[in-house]
Amino acid sequence: MSLAHKSITSHQASNNTTDWSTMDWKQELQNNIHNVADLKAFIDLSAQEERDINQVVESHPMNIPRYYLSLIDRNDPNDPIRKLAVPTGDELVVAGQMGATTGDPYGDDKHDKGNGVLHKYGYTALVVATEYCSMYCRHCFRKRLVGLPNDQTVQNFRAAADYIAAHPEISNVVVSGGDPMMLPTTIIRSMLDTLRSIPHLNFVRIGTRAPVVYPLRFQDDELIEYLADFNKTKTLYVPTHFNHPNEITPEATNAVARLRNAGIAVNNQAVLLRGINDDEETLVQLMSGLTRIGVNPYYLYQCMPVSRVRHHFQVPLKRGVDMVDRARSRLDGYAKRFKFILGHDIGKIEICGRSGDNLILKQIHARAEEQEQASRIMVRRLDEQAGWLDDMEPITL
Repeated sequence: MSLAHKSITSHQASNNTTDWSTMDWKQELQNNIHNVADLKAFIDLSAQEERDINQVVESHPMNIPRYYLSLIDRNDPNDPIRKLAVPTGDELVVAGQMGATTGDPYGDDKHDKGNGVLHKYGYTALVVATEYCSMYCRHCFRKRLVGLPNDQTVQNFRAAADYIAAHPEISNVVVSGGDPMMLPTTIIRSMLDTLRSIPHLNFVRIGTRAPVVYPLRFQDDELIEYLADFNKTKTLYVPTHFNHPNEITPEATNAVARLRNAGIAVNNQAVLLRGINDDEETLVQLMSGLTRIGVNPYYLYQCMPVSRVRHHFQVPLKRGVDMVDRARSRLDGYAKRFKFILGHDIGKIEICGRSGDNLILKQIHARAEEQEQASRIMVRRLDEQAGWLDDMEPITL
């Protein structure tokens, strides 16, 4: 996506006069957009787009807050915010030139310990606290679960905490979803309180996209006060998910500031997405904008080969690695700290760069049963279309 024709700003909602800071976050969720009839009040849709959306939401629900819709440029059918939030006919494509797809690219099912606990890396336990998000992102790698009833969410957090307490190798917990910040503050309190006294737990992370798509959640003083109190006992981090500089609005900046004022570090995990941020200028503006508001660029993920996602969002690795390198050359030391990552079934793999058609990779996390694979260097043969590890031929060093 070229942005030469369009200036990137930190806030695209200049025509929006709503004061989101005065909204009750629970009540405003009732105004989320779930169907075509309501969506048409915010953006223009062709008859074909209406038919496609109605078909998509039968399998993958639509859920968009009015705040996030207000960021869309109604006059631009290629607006990146629109692409992130609004279903399209591309989601009906299940096969294409980018290669095979899967519903479970990260191997969650293999590491499901029941009751929402996923234990893939020995030192980390992930707890899927809810399947609900304030917005259902169209590129979600848990698309088969989010917004739909499933048995991989926590039913009894006390039992999840008992599992963590019984495994002293676990040094940190990721509370994930869905979006755990969409749970009532009383529930968040009861969940996190079960983790306070586990001695081998060094820190806790709460993964959330709410600062980006639903920042009014962080106007809740009770939530901020509790998170600050928990952070005094057990270090708390908030990984969030900005994908485009247009998401860095005054409202999102304020949400981040409230978390930082509570002593909580906020890290960002973006995804490289075709038509959203797959050009050098957008990546530069995104990473620079994040450091400006106090968010640490942490990961830039290669889009996973998720069914109904890969064929319209994944960027070929050969183009992606060059793009990331060019962007990094323009960024200062803090903005370029992020790792370009493949979140694969075998573990997390850093994409280090390429030499000709050879892609240089380093595995940085490995499954507990294959820990010897951590820190290994791998080389794969690139072609013009390869977008995933399994697309590339191994090269022996």
